[in-house]
Amino acid sequence: MRAANLFADIPPPAAGEHFETLLARPGLRIERILSHRHASPPGFWYEQPDDEWVLLARGCAELEFDDGRRQALAPGDWLLIPAGCRHRVAATGPDTVWLAVHAGP
Repeated sequence: MRAANLFADIPPPAAGEHFETLLARPGLRIERILSHRHASPPGFWYEQPDDEWVLLARGCAELEFDDGRRQALAPGDWLLIPAGCRHRVAATGPDTVWLAVHAGP
């Protein structure tokens, strides 16, 4: 058995976002993402082969999609990003904590 706290052992802010895999199984990966005023580089898009369910646990964020839509997220908000959906992180606030679940076919 393994137990931990999503908000424990958070490293200090760095130049890039911090990704930590909490659980990995075939077709499934759960990760904690730590952001501190980060955004995707200009022109960069995520286009992942799996569905991604994200929950904003702390802080604030805004995602941008290649069709021009933008989605603001506050603590407790979650979003399902279908496989192949091009998206990027437009902005995050300080000390932002995400929980992301990547699920394959």
